[in-house]
Amino acid sequence: MPGRGPVRADVGIKDGRISAVGEGFSSGDADEVVDAGGKLVLPGAVDAHFHLGIYRDITEDTKSETLSSLAGGVTSIISYFRTGSHYLEKSGPYAEIFPEVLQATEGHSRVDYGYHLAPMVRDQVGEIGNFVESEGVTSFKYYMFYKGLDLSGASSDASGYTMSENYDLGHLFEIMEQVARAQNERSDGSRVSLSIHCEQPELIRVFSERVKEEGVLSGLEAYSASRPTLTEHLAVAEVAVLAGHTRCPINLLHLSSGEAFEAALELKALNPYLDVRLETTLHHLALTYESYNDQRGKVNPPIRAQSDVDALWRGVVRGEIDWICSDHACCSEEHKEGDLWQALPGFGGTALIYPFILTEGPKHGLSLQRCVELVATNPARAYGLTPRKGAITVGADADLAIVDMDQTHPVTTERLLSAQEYTPFEGMELTGWPVRTLLRGQTVFSEGEAVGEPAGTYLKRPLTTEQPLATP
Repeated sequence: MPGRGPVRADVGIKDGRISAVGEGFSSGDADEVVDAGGKLVLPGAVDAHFHLGIYRDITEDTKSETLSSLAGGVTSIISYFRTGSHYLEKSGPYAEIFPEVLQATEGHSRVDYGYHLAPMVRDQVGEIGNFVESEGVTSFKYYMFYKGLDLSGASSDASGYTMSENYDLGHLFEIMEQVARAQNERSDGSRVSLSIHCEQPELIRVFSERVKEEGVLSGLEAYSASRPTLTEHLAVAEVAVLAGHTRCPINLLHLSSGEAFEAALELKALNPYLDVRLETTLHHLALTYESYNDQRGKVNPPIRAQSDVDALWRGVVRGEIDWICSDHACCSEEHKEGDLWQALPGFGGTALIYPFILTEGPKHGLSLQRCVELVATNPARAYGLTPRKGAITVGADADLAIVDMDQTHPVTTERLLSAQEYTPFEGMELTGWPVRTLLRGQTVFSEGEAVGEPAGTYLKRPLTTEQPLATP
């Protein structure tokens, strides 16, 4: 329960919403009774950093990867989308492209879903206000490292990849202005924000050249050295100046290092009037290049050293990191083969959201309430999904993950139910696997398998309790 932690209670559900929370309910009038005795009943997790369709057909990706979400107790995702290479391989106004994205995913998702949009060209910056007001998109994104780089990190003209004209700090500044304006025009208390991938491209160019020329390091250690923590630090500092001037609410995505985390804390200390939220990922809390140096774990920003993992956990424990997500991007073995520098970045992890935090969180002293806040309540609040998502409370959607804390299983690709043929988390022993997942009151996952047809619907944000239930 929000603010109360775990309680022993029954949960009543009517018309897809939670109608009551208490004890001693009669089951006589119920159409269905789910016995969760001896198990945890948790709000469905909100995986707020996802990439549907980045390396595969978006419809097929939606079918398989949202099933993987259910395996981790995730009932809502917010996926990033941008124009340019990957995704739909095109550019143009989002007014024309976003309906195509919605059509491609409609009827295929097994979880409720929303989108963050990345304005890649100047005309798209001008669409921000309309998308907030009319399309239910309240969060946007800027990729700092795209300026002047190709995927391998070498110096080049990135215009062919981004399909943009001036993708630079001036572009970021204009996005911040528009997002801040849209936020200032809100009167309903909802939040409009800009999420930022913080890596500084000019430094990546220098360090990539050095690592390749020296040829001493290999695998993920080499990749981390080619995009060192300094690149995150400087990018956060650049964001601090622009956000401080524009008063734009920002989310610093997938912090991967102690240095980046400390820079983020400094940003907040120097600009206490700013709305700044901090995010990290499962893999940056679980993996190091010392323990897993396989290039299949290539991701941006890179897997770091154990000291960075320790620093991030300290931030989680102290409450300074706001949420944990997967940054899920289904990336096949084929895309990871060959040269390290040409292998595509990213991999899946959404199926581990609850198992990972329920296993590792208590080891670091986290309460059950704090674990739930990190993967459900806080991302829901940040991205306009409250009061309908992220908590077990009357009026909220009946999105529930029923977890058996007596079951421990190793991570295997089969258990994750993704189309990805491998997982960097292979063999981790985790407790807290969902045995049943409910979406708006209906069982959609049980004992390792999907139940029924895809019933996920588009989340037009901000959600309110007054909005009618979406029909599958």
